[in-house]
Parts: sequence; structure tokens; C-alpha cells
Amino acid sequence: MAEYKDESFATDEASNTLNAPFSIIILTYNEEVHLHRLLQSISGLDAPIFILDSGSIDKTVEIGEQFGAQFLQHPFENHPKQWDFALKSFPVTTPWVICLDADQVVTPELKTRLEHFKDEEHTGIDGIYFNRKNFFKGKWIKHGGYYPFYLLKMFRYGIGFSDTNENMDHRFIVPGKTEVWKDGIILEENLKENNIRFWIDKHNRYSDLVAQEEVERMKQARTQTVRPHFWGSPDERTAWRKQLWWKLPRYVRPSLYFTQRIIFQLGILDGRTGIIFHFLQGFWFRLIVDIKIDEILKQQKESESI
Repeated sequence: MAEYKDESFATDEASNTLNAPFSIIILTYNEEVHLHRLLQSISGLDAPIFILDSGSIDKTVEIGEQFGAQFLQHPFENHPKQWDFALKSFPVTTPWVICLDADQVVTPELKTRLEHFKDEEHTGIDGIYFNRKNFFKGKWIKHGGYYPFYLLKMFRYGIGFSDTNENMDHRFIVPGKTEVWKDGIILEENLKENNIRFWIDKHNRYSDLVAQEEVERMKQARTQTVRPHFWGSPDERTAWRKQLWWKLPRYVRPSLYFTQRIIFQLGILDGRTGIIFHFLQGFWFRLIVDIKIDEILKQQKESESI
């Protein structure tokens, strides 16, 4: 596939023939197991589809082109920077964009709502939160703080942007008002994670990013973009919880978080598979991050003493 050139989209009239008030942007890397499922769920929305790929060697590009998607290639560094590149590089002409991960699926109810979406009916609104159902090994993780779970996935193009002050926990930001579609649900299930080795390897890489990010925040070399506010938007509440998390003692906080999810947020009701998920994501991953933070701090101290 040819590399991106500015003029490569200049004569492409496909997007101009579509009538939806939004475009859809997707990130991919070897997503043949997921991409057809996602694209089938949004087929018929009459919206331009743009896919930023990170060098897939499977059938990802072939599947995307079957659905009329336009591709760019860009090396992957982290999710926030990849989304930033996507939002700045595609020739979006619609007033809104929807940003989806390849392992997500738009439910029929959300699709119907998007089919009837009109820009003029959302004057003064810059972003829309979708509700997410997350699955692990085929099990819907309903408890432990995982549902309802709101993600800013739709926003006005040129107004919303990717928060590059985050290494791994990526999110989009809009400066104006937002609304929450509680019944606008997307399903998220990474089928690759049915192999636990894939899950562990993936989160081991993520822990490197989170540990480095937290060390930078400790040294005031990185700031929060989102305003922390307990009574604010879903992302403002997340920013508030993060500030609290950073103040908790390392090695203690993973146990506190796991206990909160299992007991107080009823994660135990998710059954064996759900408890495994809460343990891995809420305790094991957080513990690995704390260990790596100490390793980074020790290395920096040793370097400064030389």
C-alpha cells in the first residue's frame, strides 16, 4: 500500500458522496480478527471511514478497503500520539468525528441513534459520551466499576483533541459542553486477550508507560490536562480519582483498589472469570507499575550519583 501523500485524498470523491454529519476514525494493528466485526456494525451509516494503521501484516488493510475505508500508515508510539496524528492527518470534512478502537462494536441501538443524528439538534454541544460494555474471555464485566463506563467517543472535529499528556490511559478532550448517551452502548472485547499470555505481555508493556508517566508527574515534568472535579464530567471524575491515587502509598494502593472493586463495587458478582479480570487489572497490573516506579527512581538516583 502506498504511503500517505497530501494529494492522495485530493481527488478521492468517496467521502464527498456520503451524507452523515460525522466521519469515523479507527486505529488498527493486525486487527483482522476484529475489524470486520466493527465495520459490519457501522455499515449503512453513510459516513466516511478513515483508518490509521501501524504496519499490519495480516488482512487488516484488505478488510478495511472492502468497506471503503481510507488508510494512512504511521508508526505507533502510544495511543494518545497515534490519535493526535489521526485527527490532524485525515481530510475530514464533516462537523463531527467518532473515534473507535478496532476491538469495539457499535450496538444496533447506538447505530439507530447515529442514523438519526442531526448536527443542528446539538447546538452548543462539543462532545458526546458513549456507554461501554467491556468483555473479558467472553464474560461481560458488569461490576467492579466497569459498568456503566462512559467514554468520550464523538466530538466536533477541530474542537476535540487527543490528550497527549497521557502515556497510556488515552482520552479525548473538548473545551465545551458534553452530553452522555447512557443508552448509546458500544461493546468492547479484545478476542486476542482470550490467550492470557497476550493479555499479560500487553499489560506488561503498558506498565512501562504508566510507570514512566507517574515518575514524570512526581517530578512535575508532566501535568494533567483534564480539570479534576468529582461532580464534573466522566473524565473530570477520572482526573479527580487519579489525583487521589497518586497520593496513596505504593504497594498499598493495589490492595485497596482490588478490595474496592471486589467488595464495595460488587466485582465478586462477576463470577470466576470476572474475579480473575479484576485481580489481573486491578491488582497485578497496579502492583507491577509500583515495582517499576521504584526501579526507575533507583536508576535515576544511581545516575545522579555518578
